[in-house]
This record gives sequence, structure tokens and C-alpha cells, in this order.
Amino acid sequence: MSDGTDPAESGWFADVEPGDTDGAAAAITEGETAEPDDWPGLAVERGFADSADDYYDRLHEATVEATRAAVREREAADDRQVVHVVRAMDDCERTANELAERLAEWAGTVDPDAGTGIEYARDLAARDDVSNDRLRSLAERVVALDDEADALRASLEERTPTVAPNLSALAGPILAARLISLAGGLESLAKKPSGTIQVLGAEDALFAHLRGHAPSPKHGIIYVHEAVRGTHPDNRGSAARALAGKLAIAARVDHYSGELKPELEAELAERIETIQARTTDGSEGGDGDGGAADE
Repeated sequence: MSDGTDPAESGWFADVEPGDTDGAAAAITEGETAEPDDWPGLAVERGFADSADDYYDRLHEATVEATRAAVREREAADDRQVVHVVRAMDDCERTANELAERLAEWAGTVDPDAGTGIEYARDLAARDDVSNDRLRSLAERVVALDDEADALRASLEERTPTVAPNLSALAGPILAARLISLAGGLESLAKKPSGTIQVLGAEDALFAHLRGHAPSPKHGIIYVHEAVRGTHPDNRGSAARALAGKLAIAARVDHYSGELKPELEAELAERIETIQARTTDGSEGGDGDGGAADE
């Protein structure tokens, strides 16, 4: 239905058949115009719609489909797959441990030598002398969930370095995946300041601090990193700030270029070595305020 008019001047509906929702969605996503116009009137004039109300109905259909397509594309992105895997792994681990506690409590009522934890569940599932079929079946479910968590972890170890090579190099694949998950995606993480990355995972403590009920948290989930955990408590705030600063840079490089920069590891190692070499009597500064701050 083209009339030779520039699509930017004739609206998103130019060259789109009224029933072509996919084409309309693509036009909405890709099209642009320099200034607004009487689009309902033009749509009726060019035969795309029977009335202004009909135009808005078609516009609604097109925008909804464009949004659905954008969501489908976003959810299929590699970093979103990492988010799903790490959350599934955490769910499997949490559920396996909760069921293992229930199993131990139940087994203790019929077996005076009952153990605890995942290892006891594995032992119980492998035994042939368990007369209670339901008890043994529960043990098998615990083992299956724990095995699935291990498989998901292995998948993250392989997948995350391809999605975020610099972040994985600095934090390790699992912590990198958790940071991406907590931020809601690699792009979102790349846009966060280092001070925010420093306290990701410590939101409850941060909100308590903002309400005046607790001191400012020095770190969130990055505490599991050896650079923070392996530093004297007096200097952990400095270590957390140094690590968060490099993680922020790594996330931005991964999102915007994907180029591996080994110098980030060397710079972080040098900085952490300096921090860990500090004395703890205050002569070298220590962590006076312990607060989170951007580098």
C-alpha cells in the first residue's frame, strides 16, 4: 500500500498491511520520525485504519507485540540464561538442604543411628535395608536435587566466562554469576557504581543503615571473595571498595566490548596486597568508617 511517501513522514503504518501484526511491531520498533503529526488522520487517509479508534486498536496490537518480541529477545540473551541457571542452582541447594533436615528428623524417629545432612540422605538412598519406602524415596529426591545443583554449578563454571570474561576472571564464575543475577543482568550491573556493587546482597543491612538502625555495611556478597574474606576485619572495607571498583570496570568492559583485559587482575592483586600489608593499630589508616563508597 506504498504511495511513495517517506515512511518517516507517513507514520509507522506505511507499507504495513492492516492485519500484519508482526510487520507493524517491527515498524514500531525500527521506525522513527522527526516530529509528531496527525497519525490517526493519516492512517485513515491512507486506508490503514477505518477510524481513529481503529487506528489506536491497531497501534495497541503493534506495541504489545513489539514489547513481547523485545522481552523474548532479552530473555534469550546469554546473561539472562546465566541468571536463570544461578537462581535454579540456589533453589536446588536450598530445597535439598531443607528436605535433608526434614529427612533427618523423620529418620530419627525410626533409626537411632540416623545422621544428618546431604551425606546422610545419600547413605540412606543407597541402602537396601530401609523398610520405609517413602523415607527412602525422600532421600532419593534430596540426592537428585543435590546432583542437579552440582550440574547447574558446572554449567555456570563453563558458561559465565563466555558471557562475562573479565568479571569471571576477577570474581570467579560463580560469584560473577551471582552478581549478574542480583543486578538483574550484565547491562544493569555495568551501569551500577562500584559502591552499589560493593553492597549487592546486603540490601537488608543497607536499608537498616539508611533508617538509622545499623552501621553501613562494608560489603555484600563479595565477602566470599578471598580478597575480602582473607583480609583482616579492620581493613575489609578498603578491600571491598578496591574489589568493587575493579568489578565495576570489568562489568562495563564485558558489556560494552567483551575484550579480556588481564591487567585488571594484576591491578587488583597489587592493590589487595597493599591493603593486606597494613598494620591494624591505626598507623596506616585501617578502615576508620567502614562505609561503602565509590572509588
